[in-house]
Amino acid sequence: MTLAERQQQLIERLRLIEDAHERLAAITARGKKWPALLEEERIDAHRVPGCVSRVWLVGSLEEGRCRWRMDADSPLVKGLVALLCETTQGATPAELAGFQPDIVAALGLDRQLSPTRLNGLQAVAETMRAFARHHLA
Repeated sequence: MTLAERQQQLIERLRLIEDAHERLAAITARGKKWPALLEEERIDAHRVPGCVSRVWLVGSLEEGRCRWRMDADSPLVKGLVALLCETTQGATPAELAGFQPDIVAALGLDRQLSPTRLNGLQAVAETMRAFARHHLA
């Protein structure tokens, strides 16, 4: 399945939740399912620059596929970052290097989130792409 197809499936599942507040609650709950990073992993080297809330993203390459572990101070931000991680988990660096996620706009979250949150999510996506470009074979 391509990244675009995986993203579309996730969008379709979340669109089933019609109420905007319930949708945000579901996104926040998704973030809680991701295991928290160990305290020693919550270091500046793993922090995503450009996020108002502190976000840590740890990427690894396993059998040629990108894997993510992450954490954030804000439960909502952690849920939003989880959406990006879920969409791109298991992608090859080549697939991910040029991928522009549009899940936030497709779900209308760009009208609900502050510009600083939106910029932070863009920073997370760019950090993921940079990781992928660094590992292109």
